[in-house]
Amino acid sequence: MARSLSPIGVQQDLSGRIFDIQSYSVHDGPGCRTLVFLSGCPLRCEWCANPEGLENRVRTLFRVMKCINRTQGCTRCIPKCPHQAISISDEKEIPLAIDWEKCRHCESHECVDACLQEAFVPASRDMKVSELMKIFDRDRHYWSGKGGATFSGGDPMYQKDFLQAVLKECRNAYIHTAIETSGFFPQETYLATMKYVDFAFNDLKHMDSDKHKEKTGVPNGLILANIAALAQSDWPGRLVLRSPVIEGFNDSKENMAAIAEFMHSVGLTEFNLLPFHRLGDSKWKSCGMVYPYSMYEATPPEKLEDLQKVLLDLGIKAYVGSDTPF
Repeated sequence: MARSLSPIGVQQDLSGRIFDIQSYSVHDGPGCRTLVFLSGCPLRCEWCANPEGLENRVRTLFRVMKCINRTQGCTRCIPKCPHQAISISDEKEIPLAIDWEKCRHCESHECVDACLQEAFVPASRDMKVSELMKIFDRDRHYWSGKGGATFSGGDPMYQKDFLQAVLKECRNAYIHTAIETSGFFPQETYLATMKYVDFAFNDLKHMDSDKHKEKTGVPNGLILANIAALAQSDWPGRLVLRSPVIEGFNDSKENMAAIAEFMHSVGLTEFNLLPFHRLGDSKWKSCGMVYPYSMYEATPPEKLEDLQKVLLDLGIKAYVGSDTPF
């Protein structure tokens, strides 16, 4: 029988910023899971599929397809904006011109309240630990025996206090926990958080620190140190390293060989190769940003197979896409 949730207190009163919750996820840890996306990330990967979660703030998204300005002449949002950031666009395919720099500093989001079509929507909302636990309590009846809660982002460790509070409540309620993280955090934060995690995907996007920084904005030294510290600790969970395969960045056999060498040095054996996709393209546009990888094609299956073979030949259990065994 599941342990009851702890009484409302300091921990459950903590609030975190969440930009999505997906029930019935089957690719982000064992069994059927509830997947929670927390805002904020220390990396700036140019191919990011969730740009709305890069910053830990309530940003506004503009969904062009929802806007009825061109079809019905709606201008409700324009006079409501206190920053004069919205105007009629001269571009054929975009009905409204938005000064996103002005939007960046907005905290009132009058455009969201003014729009009846939900063309303007908040990218995230604040939620208390207790509220999130109620969602888990609802969903757990649909989880399989191996299911539970997975925390992603952004990077969930960016909101460490909230995340750790939720993880402790999950432990108290016998909920299996998983995390998807970059690992780019102070080692004290990283290890303290992992103490309450049962399964972890930790990204390792490139073994060359300079190249890693070129495309993600940060070097990889801290990430490697944290992975090594966790792998060599008495942590009882399962750690799988992973990376999206990005054309011209980390898709070389030499990089895979370097990853395998590092993994052997710290006693790790599992790596997940993720195919690149452009599913985040529309999100970048909704955030008012230009997607650097809009012209790139999805990773060819044969490229993934070639890199998988390199890792397998070097003694690493390499999985492609959603084929990670749970």
